[in-house]
Amino acid sequence: MADLQAQIEELWERRSEVEPGDKSAAKIVREAVDLLDTGQARVAEVVAGRVVVQPWLKQAILLLFRLSKIKTVELGPFEYADKLPLKSGFKKMGVRVVPGASARYGSFLERGVVMMPSYVNIGAHVGHNTMVDTWATVGSCAQIGANVHLSGGVGIGGVLEPPQAAPVVVEDDCLIGSRSIVAEGARVGRGSVLGAGCILTGSIPVIDAQTGAEIGRGTVPAHCVAVTATRQRKFGSHEYGLPCILVIKHLHEGERHDKAQLETILRDHGATV
Repeated sequence: MADLQAQIEELWERRSEVEPGDKSAAKIVREAVDLLDTGQARVAEVVAGRVVVQPWLKQAILLLFRLSKIKTVELGPFEYADKLPLKSGFKKMGVRVVPGASARYGSFLERGVVMMPSYVNIGAHVGHNTMVDTWATVGSCAQIGANVHLSGGVGIGGVLEPPQAAPVVVEDDCLIGSRSIVAEGARVGRGSVLGAGCILTGSIPVIDAQTGAEIGRGTVPAHCVAVTATRQRKFGSHEYGLPCILVIKHLHEGERHDKAQLETILRDHGATV
């Protein structure tokens, strides 16, 4: 893999010279993207608590776009015009894909994933037994853990450029509530719950409800329940309620709530899932 990385990095340095029809470059780039497509490599993962990014794999994706021409794809009455093919072979992978759902070549879906009418973009990695619910989107290079539920209409943002930027990471055993947005390299820690309608980006403050202290920005810690909220900020002579994420409960490691318990927690704080 080290040789392939060196080849991709060399192509990236002279990317302005790379054009569609370059068969030698296309072979190298597709070999790298095939690693993503089959789960043998991933753009980023959590190592010792840190998100470690492999920029050369993002470079391979960007080079693939440069090398590819737009083609027309017809599927029944539907027509598409795109540079990349759709992913296929779901039955063999042990993945359930409901009509209306699609995943792009270069994404990886682990066994047990369920895709309701939804979308998974290139470079994304979705862990086993995760549910991508109706109209949820998983953006380019997003890293979604195992046993996660991305509820209806959830928007997981893509982070493709610059290549060294960390993508969105949702760790194992999380529930992301309906219509929530997680973008700009934000991170949700293992076993956590985001209530409906949360907006979590790299600049959104995350606050502990009990202490009022800011825990950080763009990262919801592991094993907690969090909801959307506002905090007052003064600009000139006026005050405004700016969005934040409020951690309303800390869970014991490995603790999971059944639906009734979860709804009780969130109802007590005026939120819904």
